[in-house]
Amino acid sequence: MAKGFKKAPYKKAVGTSLQGYVDTTYRKLVSVFGKATKGDGYKTDAEWIVQFSDGTIATVYNYKDGKNYNGKDGLPLSKIRDWHIGGRSKRAVTLVKAALR
Repeated sequence: MAKGFKKAPYKKAVGTSLQGYVDTTYRKLVSVFGKATKGDGYKTDAEWIVQFSDGTIATVYNYKDGKNYNGKDGLPLSKIRDWHIGGRSKRAVTLVKAALR
């Protein structure tokens, strides 16, 4: 993982909501943020919860396009490019996108 953030426990994500989107690959997300959690097992397949050095919490996750939600018609993680960014402010989007550059 890159410097400037660390993985955070699920409880840190409580109260976050959708702030924006990023077009990237699962592979890129793993290379930057490390191994994903398995998401909620229903609407999401993979999720990262990170805390940046300034305290900003961000979540990155797929939503309703993977196998968990759509079964055999869902996209495998390797094909998903539309990732949601959650947080408590738009700063989460700025920091996630900066980390992915």
